Amino acid sequence: MMKLLSRFLFWITDWKLEGKFPEGVKKVVITAAPHTSNWDFVYARAAFYLLEVPLNYTIKKEFMVGPLGWMLKSMGAIPIDRSPKKPGEKRQSTVDAMAGLFQSREELAVMVTPEGTRKYVPEWRTGFYYTAIKGGVPIVLGFLDYKHKIAGIGPTIYPSGNVEEDIEKMKAFYRTKTGKYPELGVK
Repeated sequence: MMKLLSRFLFWITDWKLEGKFPEGVKKVVITAAPHTSNWDFVYARAAFYLLEVPLNYTIKKEFMVGPLGWMLKSMGAIPIDRSPKKPGEKRQSTVDAMAGLFQSREELAVMVTPEGTRKYVPEWRTGFYYTAIKGGVPIVLGFLDYKHKIAGIGPTIYPSGNVEEDIEKMKAFYRTKTGKYPELGVK
């Protein structure tokens, strides 16, 4: 059903797909950028349905209640519980919680937005990068290009441990893509 709705959305808005998910990769962090609009989730999620990527995204467990929780889960949401497991322990970091997901599953593709917001930020958050390192997984660059109405999958990055260099490679790729609001995109 969701694939059919996604196909209709792409047809009616004249969007196209580009790229394909890397073969043989069962666990991956997928970045989705540039992230400048609430529409990004709609187009990115639709693209991944059409590309048959079993996409997930993380969300605070508090949002997973009632009909909203059911709807979010059907779209790939995985609740994250960062609360202490024992009295006196501190909260688990999001990176540790997500790395734990990779360690506990045979297959997992988690989408994150490196900017962490729809506003312009000069520096990306790096949690997705450290999640990939701790989880022992590559990073696949998912993208939206509103100028050309293309959504898809770009290169795969295997984190080297040199955060600045690897993120600059990613940003260089995303600078060729135009967000819905270009002034908020990657610089």
